[in-house]
Amino acid sequence: VQLQACGGGLVQAGASLRLSCAASGRTFSNNVMGWFRQAPGKEREFVAAINWSGGSTDYADSVKGRFTISRDNAKNTVYLKMNSLKPEDTAVYYCAAGGLGAIATYAGRYGYWGQGTQVTVSS
Repeated sequence: VQLQACGGGLVQAGASLRLSCAASGRTFSNNVMGWFRQAPGKEREFVAAINWSGGSTDYADSVKGRFTISRDNAKNTVYLKMNSLKPEDTAVYYCAAGGLGAIATYAGRYGYWGQGTQVTVSS
């Protein structure tokens, strides 16, 4: 089972990026999917999550209104569209697959993790 995240890069403040996370080895179409991030010297933090159907989402306050999580179950892929990026968004972004129930913001509720993709926002 593998979660492959990609789409990170170096951008200027105000720019946009779209991260993708493709799952292989099994389907996660019934699982909650989430994005977390970890900046240097800081703990991993919740960014966004989406339920199995895409009908329910949750976001960290710091990204509400700027980031959008979505999923394509036919492609076993989850996305994170990031607009109006700020230098404080700089971090390694990780996708994760959780359980079958409600959205969780706690990292411990996610059993599968991708390798991370670096997002760097310059001022």
